[in-house]
Amino acid sequence: MTGSQDHPVATTEARLRAFEREAAGLRARLHRYASRMVGSVIDGEDIVQEALAKGFVAIRNGDMPNKTEPWLFRIAHNSALDFLRKRSRSRAHESDVELDSIADADPGLDARIAAEASLAELMQLPPTQRCTVVLKDVLGHSLEEIGEILETTETAIKGALQRGRENLRKLAAAPRAAARPTLNQQDMRRLGDYVAAFNARDFDALRGLLADDVKLELVNRLRAEGKEYVGNYFGRYADETHWHFMTAIVEGRPAVLVTSPNRPDGPPRYFILIDWENGRIAGIRDFLFADYVMDGIEYVPQPSAVDPQ
Repeated sequence: MTGSQDHPVATTEARLRAFEREAAGLRARLHRYASRMVGSVIDGEDIVQEALAKGFVAIRNGDMPNKTEPWLFRIAHNSALDFLRKRSRSRAHESDVELDSIADADPGLDARIAAEASLAELMQLPPTQRCTVVLKDVLGHSLEEIGEILETTETAIKGALQRGRENLRKLAAAPRAAARPTLNQQDMRRLGDYVAAFNARDFDALRGLLADDVKLELVNRLRAEGKEYVGNYFGRYADETHWHFMTAIVEGRPAVLVTSPNRPDGPPRYFILIDWENGRIAGIRDFLFADYVMDGIEYVPQPSAVDPQ
């Protein structure tokens, strides 16, 4: 009796391990899709984590897909739509664009326009158009594969893809307004002090800023909670020399960009979000092990010090 029970358990565990390996290879592509569906590299990572968690639960419940990629993309797609529905309750509905027919479509041009489109531009497409454009022109899925992911007909996909391409061409041709993010000066000064201490390797000072119940997420690697445990996080950076920190605004939020010390003004490798509560560090979200989030990111470097007003 025990042996018969062990067999399905062993089979499920084997499937979970296989799924984990496949999912790891798909994670960057999933994020590229999710971030363009919801207009945020940060929220896109939340969608990816939710999709992977749902995948693990489904496999434990006996649902093993024949093809992991379309199945997982379908989960991520539905999770993104759920996210957009929830967000739409507190925001104005997503903007649509008037349609005009554009003759002589150029697939190569469409792919380039889609790949270069900002997240804000993609968010101006209705969700159905946006998902078909991203899947076809950004990620290179075939119409058949898109049909598997969206569970719809090739005719419907072609229609949404054509309209999405037309709208995106118009957006690409329109002048872009320069973003002018504004932030609380106190928040930026506090973040500037954090960055200065990091670059000076004054980790004792940083440990002293941790709240007792501080939460750490090393995205795609681990989660930890508690001042004593999270304090060990700084030890990793104390042992490394390949980083330089600078203050920035990432998607309208105060953030830390991490660059090479040899090229502190060069392109950032990843970023870190810091949450504060009552003057203490309440949360750290570090994307060291998820540098794929830099694909499509919109950020504005900030001066190292902020003059008081």
